[in-house]
Amino acid sequence: MKIGRNDKCWCGSGKKYKQCHMSFDNRIKDYRSRGYQVPNHSMIRTAEQIEGIREAGKKNTMVLDYITPFVKEGVSTGELDRLIENYTREIGCIPACLGYQGYPKTVCISIDEVVCHGIPSDDRILESGQIVNVDCTTIYNGYYGDASRMFCIGDVSEEKRKLVRVTKECLDLAVEATKPWGTMGDMGYVCNKHAVENGFTIVREIGGHGCGVHFHEDPWVNHIGQPDQGILFVPGMTFTIEPMVNMGKADVYEDEKDGWTIRTVDGQPSAQWEYTLLVTEDGTEILSY
Repeated sequence: MKIGRNDKCWCGSGKKYKQCHMSFDNRIKDYRSRGYQVPNHSMIRTAEQIEGIREAGKKNTMVLDYITPFVKEGVSTGELDRLIENYTREIGCIPACLGYQGYPKTVCISIDEVVCHGIPSDDRILESGQIVNVDCTTIYNGYYGDASRMFCIGDVSEEKRKLVRVTKECLDLAVEATKPWGTMGDMGYVCNKHAVENGFTIVREIGGHGCGVHFHEDPWVNHIGQPDQGILFVPGMTFTIEPMVNMGKADVYEDEKDGWTIRTVDGQPSAQWEYTLLVTEDGTEILSY
């Protein structure tokens, strides 16, 4: 439905459209007329939503800070899962992964060749030499925060440590390249370029996602791209950037037995770091890390 200049703005601010988002929408229309893929209003957060997502992101960061000293040799991934669930509830939050599309645990914990969605188990004990990703999503007052971190357990090879370091660098470069009125291709290009220059590959099939009002929303975030291509980033968008970088080939597969675990086809290690971001008027804000 077309909004009149003097109608209330679609964003819920209570202001007249001409005083709020009219010039913003006209700028988006201009990009669309020039052939750019542009976001719809459902991808752009209101001020109230942004504050809610920001608070959920803080809670999610608290959960990852809490679990960090427990991620060490001799601890089972099942124990880590229980610790995270208990702490999440203690701080007044809900673990988003638990029960999501049938997922059985609170978090995803992925070791070595597991790219993502590793299911915690009391039978899986962390061992020296492993690299581990803990991926946590937290609901607070109905909003979502999402992030993941890598951990090196004990005596980890230099090759694996490089993989973890380069993956974090890919994320940081991607964040730096994410700018208002830039494109997803700008971000994906620098992210993939850094991985390839270091002898690694980025997973193609799995990427980031819109996040905040719901767990997984549009847009799908590709970590491979070309400059000035892909969806336009505009102020008010919230989404995750989470490059999954493989030591070997980029090919992955899903475990048929559990229907969740994603592994590298060649059995080589994979690493992932994830932030939730807000695109602002002059850059980006990291909401959860």
